[in-house]
Amino acid sequence: MAPLHLDPRAIAWVFGGGVFGALARYGLGLAIPAVGGWPLATVVINVVGAFLLGLLLDSLARRGPDVGWARRFRLLGGTGFLGAFTTYSTFAVDAVHLLSAGRAMEALGYVAATLLLGGAATALGIWVAEVAHRVSAEEHRAPGGRR
Repeated sequence: MAPLHLDPRAIAWVFGGGVFGALARYGLGLAIPAVGGWPLATVVINVVGAFLLGLLLDSLARRGPDVGWARRFRLLGGTGFLGAFTTYSTFAVDAVHLLSAGRAMEALGYVAATLLLGGAATALGIWVAEVAHRVSAEEHRAPGGRR
C-alpha cells in the first residue's frame, strides 16, 4: 500500500475538501470588507479556521485511531477544507502591505491579533471538543442514557 501522501484516494479527499474550503474563503473574503484598510476578512477566516481545526482534530482523536471514516473526514475536513479555507499566506502578504504603506504599528497589531486570537480559538475548539466528549460519555453512562 502506498504511503498516505501518495494514495490517490487520500489525495482525492484532500482535493475535494480543498475546493470547497477555497470557495468558502473566497466568499467570506468578498462578504467581509476591510475596515480602514485593515484586512478584517483574513483575521476572521483564520480565527474561525483555527477554532474549527482544533474542534475537528480533538474530536477525531478522542474517537480512536486515524483509520477508516475518521481518516477520510480528517483529510476532507481538516487538511482539505480547513487547509484551503485558512490563509496564512494572505495573512503574511497583508502584513507586508501594511508595513509597505508605512503602517508599522497596525501591521504589528494585525500580526499579534491574528496569532493570539488564532491560538486562543484553537484552544477553545479543543476545549469544546473535550466538553462535548465528556457530556456524551456521561449520557452513555447514565441510567436510561443512549446506548
